[in-house]
Amino acid sequence: MKSIFLLLCLAHLWGCHSAPHGPLGYREPNCDDPETEQAALAAVDHINRFLLQGYKQILNQIDKVKVWSRRPVGEVYELEIDTLETTCHALDPTPLANCSVRQVAQHAVEGDCKVHVLKLDGKFSVMFAKCDSTPDSAEDVRKVCPICPLLAQLNDTRVVHAAEAALAAFNAQNNGSYYQILEISRAQLVPLPVSTYVEFAVAATDCVAKEVTDPAKCNLLAEKPVVIQPQPDANVATPDAVVEQATPASLPAGQPEASLVVGPMVVSPPRGPPSHRVHYDLRYAFSGVASVESASGEAFHPEKPHKVTQPGVAGAAGPLVRPCPGRIRHFKI
Repeated sequence: MKSIFLLLCLAHLWGCHSAPHGPLGYREPNCDDPETEQAALAAVDHINRFLLQGYKQILNQIDKVKVWSRRPVGEVYELEIDTLETTCHALDPTPLANCSVRQVAQHAVEGDCKVHVLKLDGKFSVMFAKCDSTPDSAEDVRKVCPICPLLAQLNDTRVVHAAEAALAAFNAQNNGSYYQILEISRAQLVPLPVSTYVEFAVAATDCVAKEVTDPAKCNLLAEKPVVIQPQPDANVATPDAVVEQATPASLPAGQPEASLVVGPMVVSPPRGPPSHRVHYDLRYAFSGVASVESASGEAFHPEKPHKVTQPGVAGAAGPLVRPCPGRIRHFKI
């Protein structure tokens, strides 16, 4: 009797700590397994390479992972990952490792992505990626910083005016090309002092700044992205009005200054996002381009898992506990 009990315990232990390929058709490694993380980082790199608008993403957590065998060779990692928005614009050439994560007090934005990553000959490449993103709730921001400004609608007239006036001041001081706005990327309306914080991307045109008489006749140029440093004087005067502050003094510690990001003409028209958006949802800002196809020419379609019961241990100790989701690298939204 003791031998039978020991056999059942060993069988149950094997089931808890191993999820090999079998009738299920896939295995479930630890979400923090080094190879799982490699696959997730490859996915984030892919997302940033095909990001059309907004800000670069950084890995925050791996939620789920399944690894499928792929005929004739290789494996496919089916992942669900969470990302966070950084302070680096999509057009900014700064390496992701040097980009700061946008903090909760700055009204953080979280990405939610489902990806298929092929591992072949020790290399990872993305087959499929689909993402969306959501700003943190106002309640969570207020818990951390009761006076911090929340994200404002990008088409708010105050936001648009602040961006246009700041760019006009920049062009007035520029001896080179005339710049035009590609996108308004982020904005916050600050109550005290009343001011507008705005970040936007611009690109050079074929016009000379000092000679422009009709901006509508200027054409955008495709050139290597560079970052223009923020102007030291936040209050910019124009002949018609006084521009609202681009960098409010009441922003929380660590809040980046307003900046202009100069980039090539690579931003395509948004694919149907709401006009009142407060951020560039990855659902529209990320192109989702696949970088590799199945060697067999067939798309990756996981088979529906079969319900499997291990002989002799059915119902012994309830469902197996998988080591997922993985660790949180920055903070949870």
